[in-house]
Amino acid sequence: MNSKINFFGIDSLIDIVKAAVVAALYIVLTTTVFAAFSFGPIQFRFAEGLNNLVPFNKRYIVAITLGCFISNMMSSLGPVDMIFGTFETFITLVTIHFVTKKMSSLPLKLVISVLIGTFYMFIIAFEIAFFGSSAFWPTFWSSYLTTGIGEFVTMGIGAVILYFVNMSVDLSK
Repeated sequence: MNSKINFFGIDSLIDIVKAAVVAALYIVLTTTVFAAFSFGPIQFRFAEGLNNLVPFNKRYIVAITLGCFISNMMSSLGPVDMIFGTFETFITLVTIHFVTKKMSSLPLKLVISVLIGTFYMFIIAFEIAFFGSSAFWPTFWSSYLTTGIGEFVTMGIGAVILYFVNMSVDLSK
């Protein structure tokens, strides 16, 4: 249930624990389990599938943003990725929340979530192109293509998994 009191939907110790578990899961998936695929211009950050939790409950905006921030400490761009990568995640999640909050169809919410996540990868492509050591526009477009494909695939997989998980466990609570 989304809270009417708190913008981020964290009103109790249970909410904090659920957010902490998701943040920890994001960190483990990014920095340990799939570390080899999680960073760089070609990336499949499987933890991004967790972005699809936001249509279920807005408390995951804070959880995933925190998980991303901590995970980006391991990035080759370090502080730059901690700022830009975390900003991209936060903007993506807030957009997903506001666009999907009035929708009733869960499959539609998840499709929209995947498309928004894929779209906002232009911020990561900008980061890679701006701080990289090669020509800006070719680097930007190739990075946008590769990170966009990676985001689409990982969020698509995450959407399917969370759809089926939600059949057994109500992820909105």
